[in-house]
Amino acid sequence: MTGRARARRIARPALAALLALGLIGASGTFAQRARWELTGSCYCRAGSDLHCVSDQTEDQCKHRCAKELCDDWFWLERRPCWNWGYGG
Repeated sequence: MTGRARARRIARPALAALLALGLIGASGTFAQRARWELTGSCYCRAGSDLHCVSDQTEDQCKHRCAKELCDDWFWLERRPCWNWGYGG
């Protein structure tokens, strides 16, 4: 058996194994990310106003606040927006 024939014989199973490992690894990472992505409240301060949007992930909050040109922002995981007072 020549070196070229041996390489072809080994290359196909090796390529298939690498593709299978890549697909398994990619789906595992996606599943973990979807499972652990928490939602919470996103607070954006622009000037003296403080606005809140609930059910946002931290990435969504970061992008939203960058788009709205917030002076400051923070995100609280697993918490709803608070209305800053009672009975009002």
